[in-house]
Amino acid sequence: MSVSLYDASVGRFLQSLGAVSGYLDKGRSHCEENKIDLNEIVETRLYPDMLPFRFQIIQVASHSLSAVNGALAGEYMPGPAAEDLDYQGLQDLVAKAESGLRQVSAGAVNGLEGNEVKTPWWTFPAEGFLMSFSLPSFYFHVTTAYDILRHKGVPVGKMDYLGELQIKT
Repeated sequence: MSVSLYDASVGRFLQSLGAVSGYLDKGRSHCEENKIDLNEIVETRLYPDMLPFRFQIIQVASHSLSAVNGALAGEYMPGPAAEDLDYQGLQDLVAKAESGLRQVSAGAVNGLEGNEVKTPWWTFPAEGFLMSFSLPSFYFHVTTAYDILRHKGVPVGKMDYLGELQIKT
């Protein structure tokens, strides 16, 4: 079985964006049930020198939809570090990223192989950009956001992190 660039990138982005959407919903419910201000979550950091939850979710969108759009355009610019979004704004951003990725055709992504993608730091072949830069960065921010919610007591587990699995029954 061969795996296409689309499956290896967009397919994985969509799986994890669905998971992020789910654990953001659980985070909202947990905060509402326990009378925790959602802005407290938005500004939570795991360590003082780490960026807050808000930044992690912004980067989830940047390293998924914006990365694919950047690969298609041949140039990627990272998402803003300081965009002032509240919890609902972060949920909307994830939904927008997921919706946008569903609009990208497999043929367009699979046709990127060998194309050049320029970033502010390096120039990559498109498949190298998606697989060695954006996908690992995406998972870093997905994991950090999950860890922040877990740290704040949100009852999420590994299945929440994994999202919808592709299993054969």
